[in-house]
Amino acid sequence: MAVPSPAGTLAAFQNREKSLSDHPRHHGPAPGRFAVTQADDGGVTLQISGDWSMQATVPRSAEVTDSIAAAGSVRTVTFSAERLGRWDSALLTVLLAVRGFAEQRGIDVDPSGLPEGVRKLLHLAEAVPERSGARRTAAGRGNLLARVGIGVTRATSGLREALTFVGEGTLSVGRLLTGRARVRRSDLLVIVQQTGAQALPIVSLISVLVGLILAFVGAVQLEMFGAQIFVANLVGIAMTREMGAMMAAIIMAGRTGAAFAAELGTMQVNEEIDALKTLGIAPMDFLVLPRMIALVLMMPLLALYAAFMGIVGGALVGVGMLDILFSQYLNQTFAAVTLNDVAIGVVKAAVFGVLVAAAGCYRGMQCGRSAAEVGKAATSAVVTAIVLIVVMDGLFAVVTHILGV
Repeated sequence: MAVPSPAGTLAAFQNREKSLSDHPRHHGPAPGRFAVTQADDGGVTLQISGDWSMQATVPRSAEVTDSIAAAGSVRTVTFSAERLGRWDSALLTVLLAVRGFAEQRGIDVDPSGLPEGVRKLLHLAEAVPERSGARRTAAGRGNLLARVGIGVTRATSGLREALTFVGEGTLSVGRLLTGRARVRRSDLLVIVQQTGAQALPIVSLISVLVGLILAFVGAVQLEMFGAQIFVANLVGIAMTREMGAMMAAIIMAGRTGAAFAAELGTMQVNEEIDALKTLGIAPMDFLVLPRMIALVLMMPLLALYAAFMGIVGGALVGVGMLDILFSQYLNQTFAAVTLNDVAIGVVKAAVFGVLVAAAGCYRGMQCGRSAAEVGKAATSAVVTAIVLIVVMDGLFAVVTHILGV
């Protein structure tokens, strides 16, 4: 066996280096190129070379289709990909555009000249059609009149769904009164506990703070006239007649209404509500009715508790800041607050409870089939409940003013 000499090895190495230096080194992806050649029989061959990837520079789909159209009367389109380098979805996008262009003009497309992987992906793209409405087009935006019409149609549809829900809820209450509604007592007791006892800490905190704020604002103004004692009147009437029920309802809208919407929305996603319908169980009786009953029962109690805690907060300001004796503050509160004020607050709280439960359950029942829709349902339930509470409180104010109570 002959052993090469060091001089021969050095010469071979120098020759190899010289041959490599004669060719430019390839840095990064080569730009994608194409060429269109036309045959006498009306056939067109699209020659593809270079790298057709997202990292490379590739021609636009319109350039390729325009080049094919410039060839004149074309009957068939074939491909030549001997010099094709790396490729990804950038190539598929152009090929799909070419295929769509050919279908519009009745031109046959022969993909046999493409690599096997490209052909499989093209076939897969054809097998799965594009979802209707997935692409945003100019026609979808429409003009002003079209957008107004679409908005009115959606509003009408939403109003119809809301009225349907209210009607089904009324029928469900009728079945409850006649003993024909399917309501599990264990579920009702659990919901009562969640909407009642477990809500006391947050109701206590917010109510005391609201009472403190009302007393402080009233004290700043009444102290100018030496009428600090009437802070008790202000806080007592405001909390029992308005703020107790209002604050309790807003707290329950954010705490319980959103929870109702999330619970029912998750059941909608998991198709549990569909399963109840399949078993012949009315979801309105089994799911919505216990939640409405629980809030109707608990909201008046929470409103009374909130009014009491607000009066306590006002007493802290009156006794600690205005040098009013606690007994004086208490007697002034009892003299100012009447049973009519308490009754109005209790009735308001019961109505607010129905609105919070209805908003949460309605948004949960109309929830879509995804996690994002559950979040939207919870947010929409809170907004809907708060808007309904404010509107209903305004109606109560008008009615009580007309009746003189």
